[in-house]
Amino acid sequence: MLIDHYHQVRQHSLLLAEPLSDEDCGAQSMPDASPVKWHLAHTTWFFETFILESMEAAFAPFHPAFRVLFNSYYNGVGEKHPRAQRGLLTRPGMAQVRAYRANVDARIARLLAGELARDARERLTMLLALGLEHEQQHQELLLTDVKHLLAQSALFPAYLNNALDSAPDSAPDSAIAPAQEHAQPTAWLAFEGGLAQIGHAGDGFCFDNELPRHPQYVAPFELASALVTNGEFLAFIEAGGYRTAHLWLAEGWDWVRTQQLACPLYWQCDEAGHWQEFTLFGLRTLDPQAPATHLSLFEADAYAHWAGARLPTEAEWEVAAQGVDMQVGRLHPQAGAPGAGLRQMFGHCWQWTSTSYAPYPGYRTAPGALGEYNGKFMLNQYVLRGSSCATPAGHARASYRNFFPAGARWQFSGIRLARQVE
Repeated sequence: MLIDHYHQVRQHSLLLAEPLSDEDCGAQSMPDASPVKWHLAHTTWFFETFILESMEAAFAPFHPAFRVLFNSYYNGVGEKHPRAQRGLLTRPGMAQVRAYRANVDARIARLLAGELARDARERLTMLLALGLEHEQQHQELLLTDVKHLLAQSALFPAYLNNALDSAPDSAPDSAIAPAQEHAQPTAWLAFEGGLAQIGHAGDGFCFDNELPRHPQYVAPFELASALVTNGEFLAFIEAGGYRTAHLWLAEGWDWVRTQQLACPLYWQCDEAGHWQEFTLFGLRTLDPQAPATHLSLFEADAYAHWAGARLPTEAEWEVAAQGVDMQVGRLHPQAGAPGAGLRQMFGHCWQWTSTSYAPYPGYRTAPGALGEYNGKFMLNQYVLRGSSCATPAGHARASYRNFFPAGARWQFSGIRLARQVE
């Protein structure tokens, strides 16, 4: 039932916050990240603002100021608290945010249980589906934002201990798996290309940026069977990849030099030359066989040039992903398991494509404030495909279009290589 799914998704957000202190939940490590407390309140604001405000009889807000405090980017709703200052919101505290969630959840349950006209019931069902998918997006953001926050401390504190009984209930296998003694080598898999149908198909949920489904010509291409590993990316570093200008896009080279970067986010090398990586389980020895992650588009593109390959287009990625099994992540990318065909398409790292984020032919923005969900961000961003080790179960699909600016790397983003068939 819909109400059961609603409570399951809502409860999972609270479970993700359980390993954290109230101090953890209120801090903001950078403007692109948000405090856990804000994520928990904003996802609740979504249901209150877009459902209860228009559909609940005698609606009254839980707190009038929350309309501004927890609005993210919806200009059609009204004023917003500055994004970079979300960590300054010491009030409300976590207890009041939890009370806010409980209040809105009870009101949503009453609305679902009540009598509604058919068109109102259909609209409620649609808005609930969108709100739950939106909350699952924030569950992933919550984890990546927490990781960035904890990485700022010289203590390198773990979000979770490497133990099965420490993990939130929907990620029972969240401990980092040991590296395999003999990793399966990456192979090149050929795809014939031709006229393909791209975009969401079927009756299940999708975001508006996955529509409309449309024909797209794809030239014959090859795709790497697995993601680029830490060991492979380390070879790029040791070959001087971060110091070789001709490998980089012009803006990427300026970005590297301005930020004085020499390795992926969360990597560090000790005095003995041993590489380590900060994870949600704390600081760990870098696993050479696990996928390299937390890479920007600039780094992914430079590596692809160094490797004599390129990044796939999003159409190529979607063509290749048809029929590939979905995998649920384990809060850190895992080394590739043995097997033929494409591996690590889902549940490890979002995979950069060379495709700028733009509307599909025939795309139409939804009316009202909800039309701001995706359409207004279709500029100066690139598409990533797949899902990550932090993506909630059931949230991934082959047509899903994630998007970030070229310099973003605090998300679990990695590299899958492609090349043209000669």
